Amino acid sequence: MYKTLVKIEGMACGMCESHINDAIRRNFSDAKKVTSSHRKGEASFLTEDAIDADRMEAIIEDTGYHFKGIQSEPYVKKGLFRR
Repeated sequence: MYKTLVKIEGMACGMCESHINDAIRRNFSDAKKVTSSHRKGEASFLTEDAIDADRMEAIIEDTGYHFKGIQSEPYVKKGLFRR
């Protein structure tokens, strides 16, 4: 799995966060734990595969917000370790 963090400019409220979350879920069917923060100016989510930056930019710009960057890294689920 991959954890993706997208920097977004232009979100001003909780409804803006909802628009971004909906756009991510609509375009990435395997997206999980989708969250956005207008205060931080970012959205994060998990997917099975890494996200294409150009595709994400187009999705964000189509919603009327401004894409500022993306970071994607392998994600390892945290949990109890067994011996």
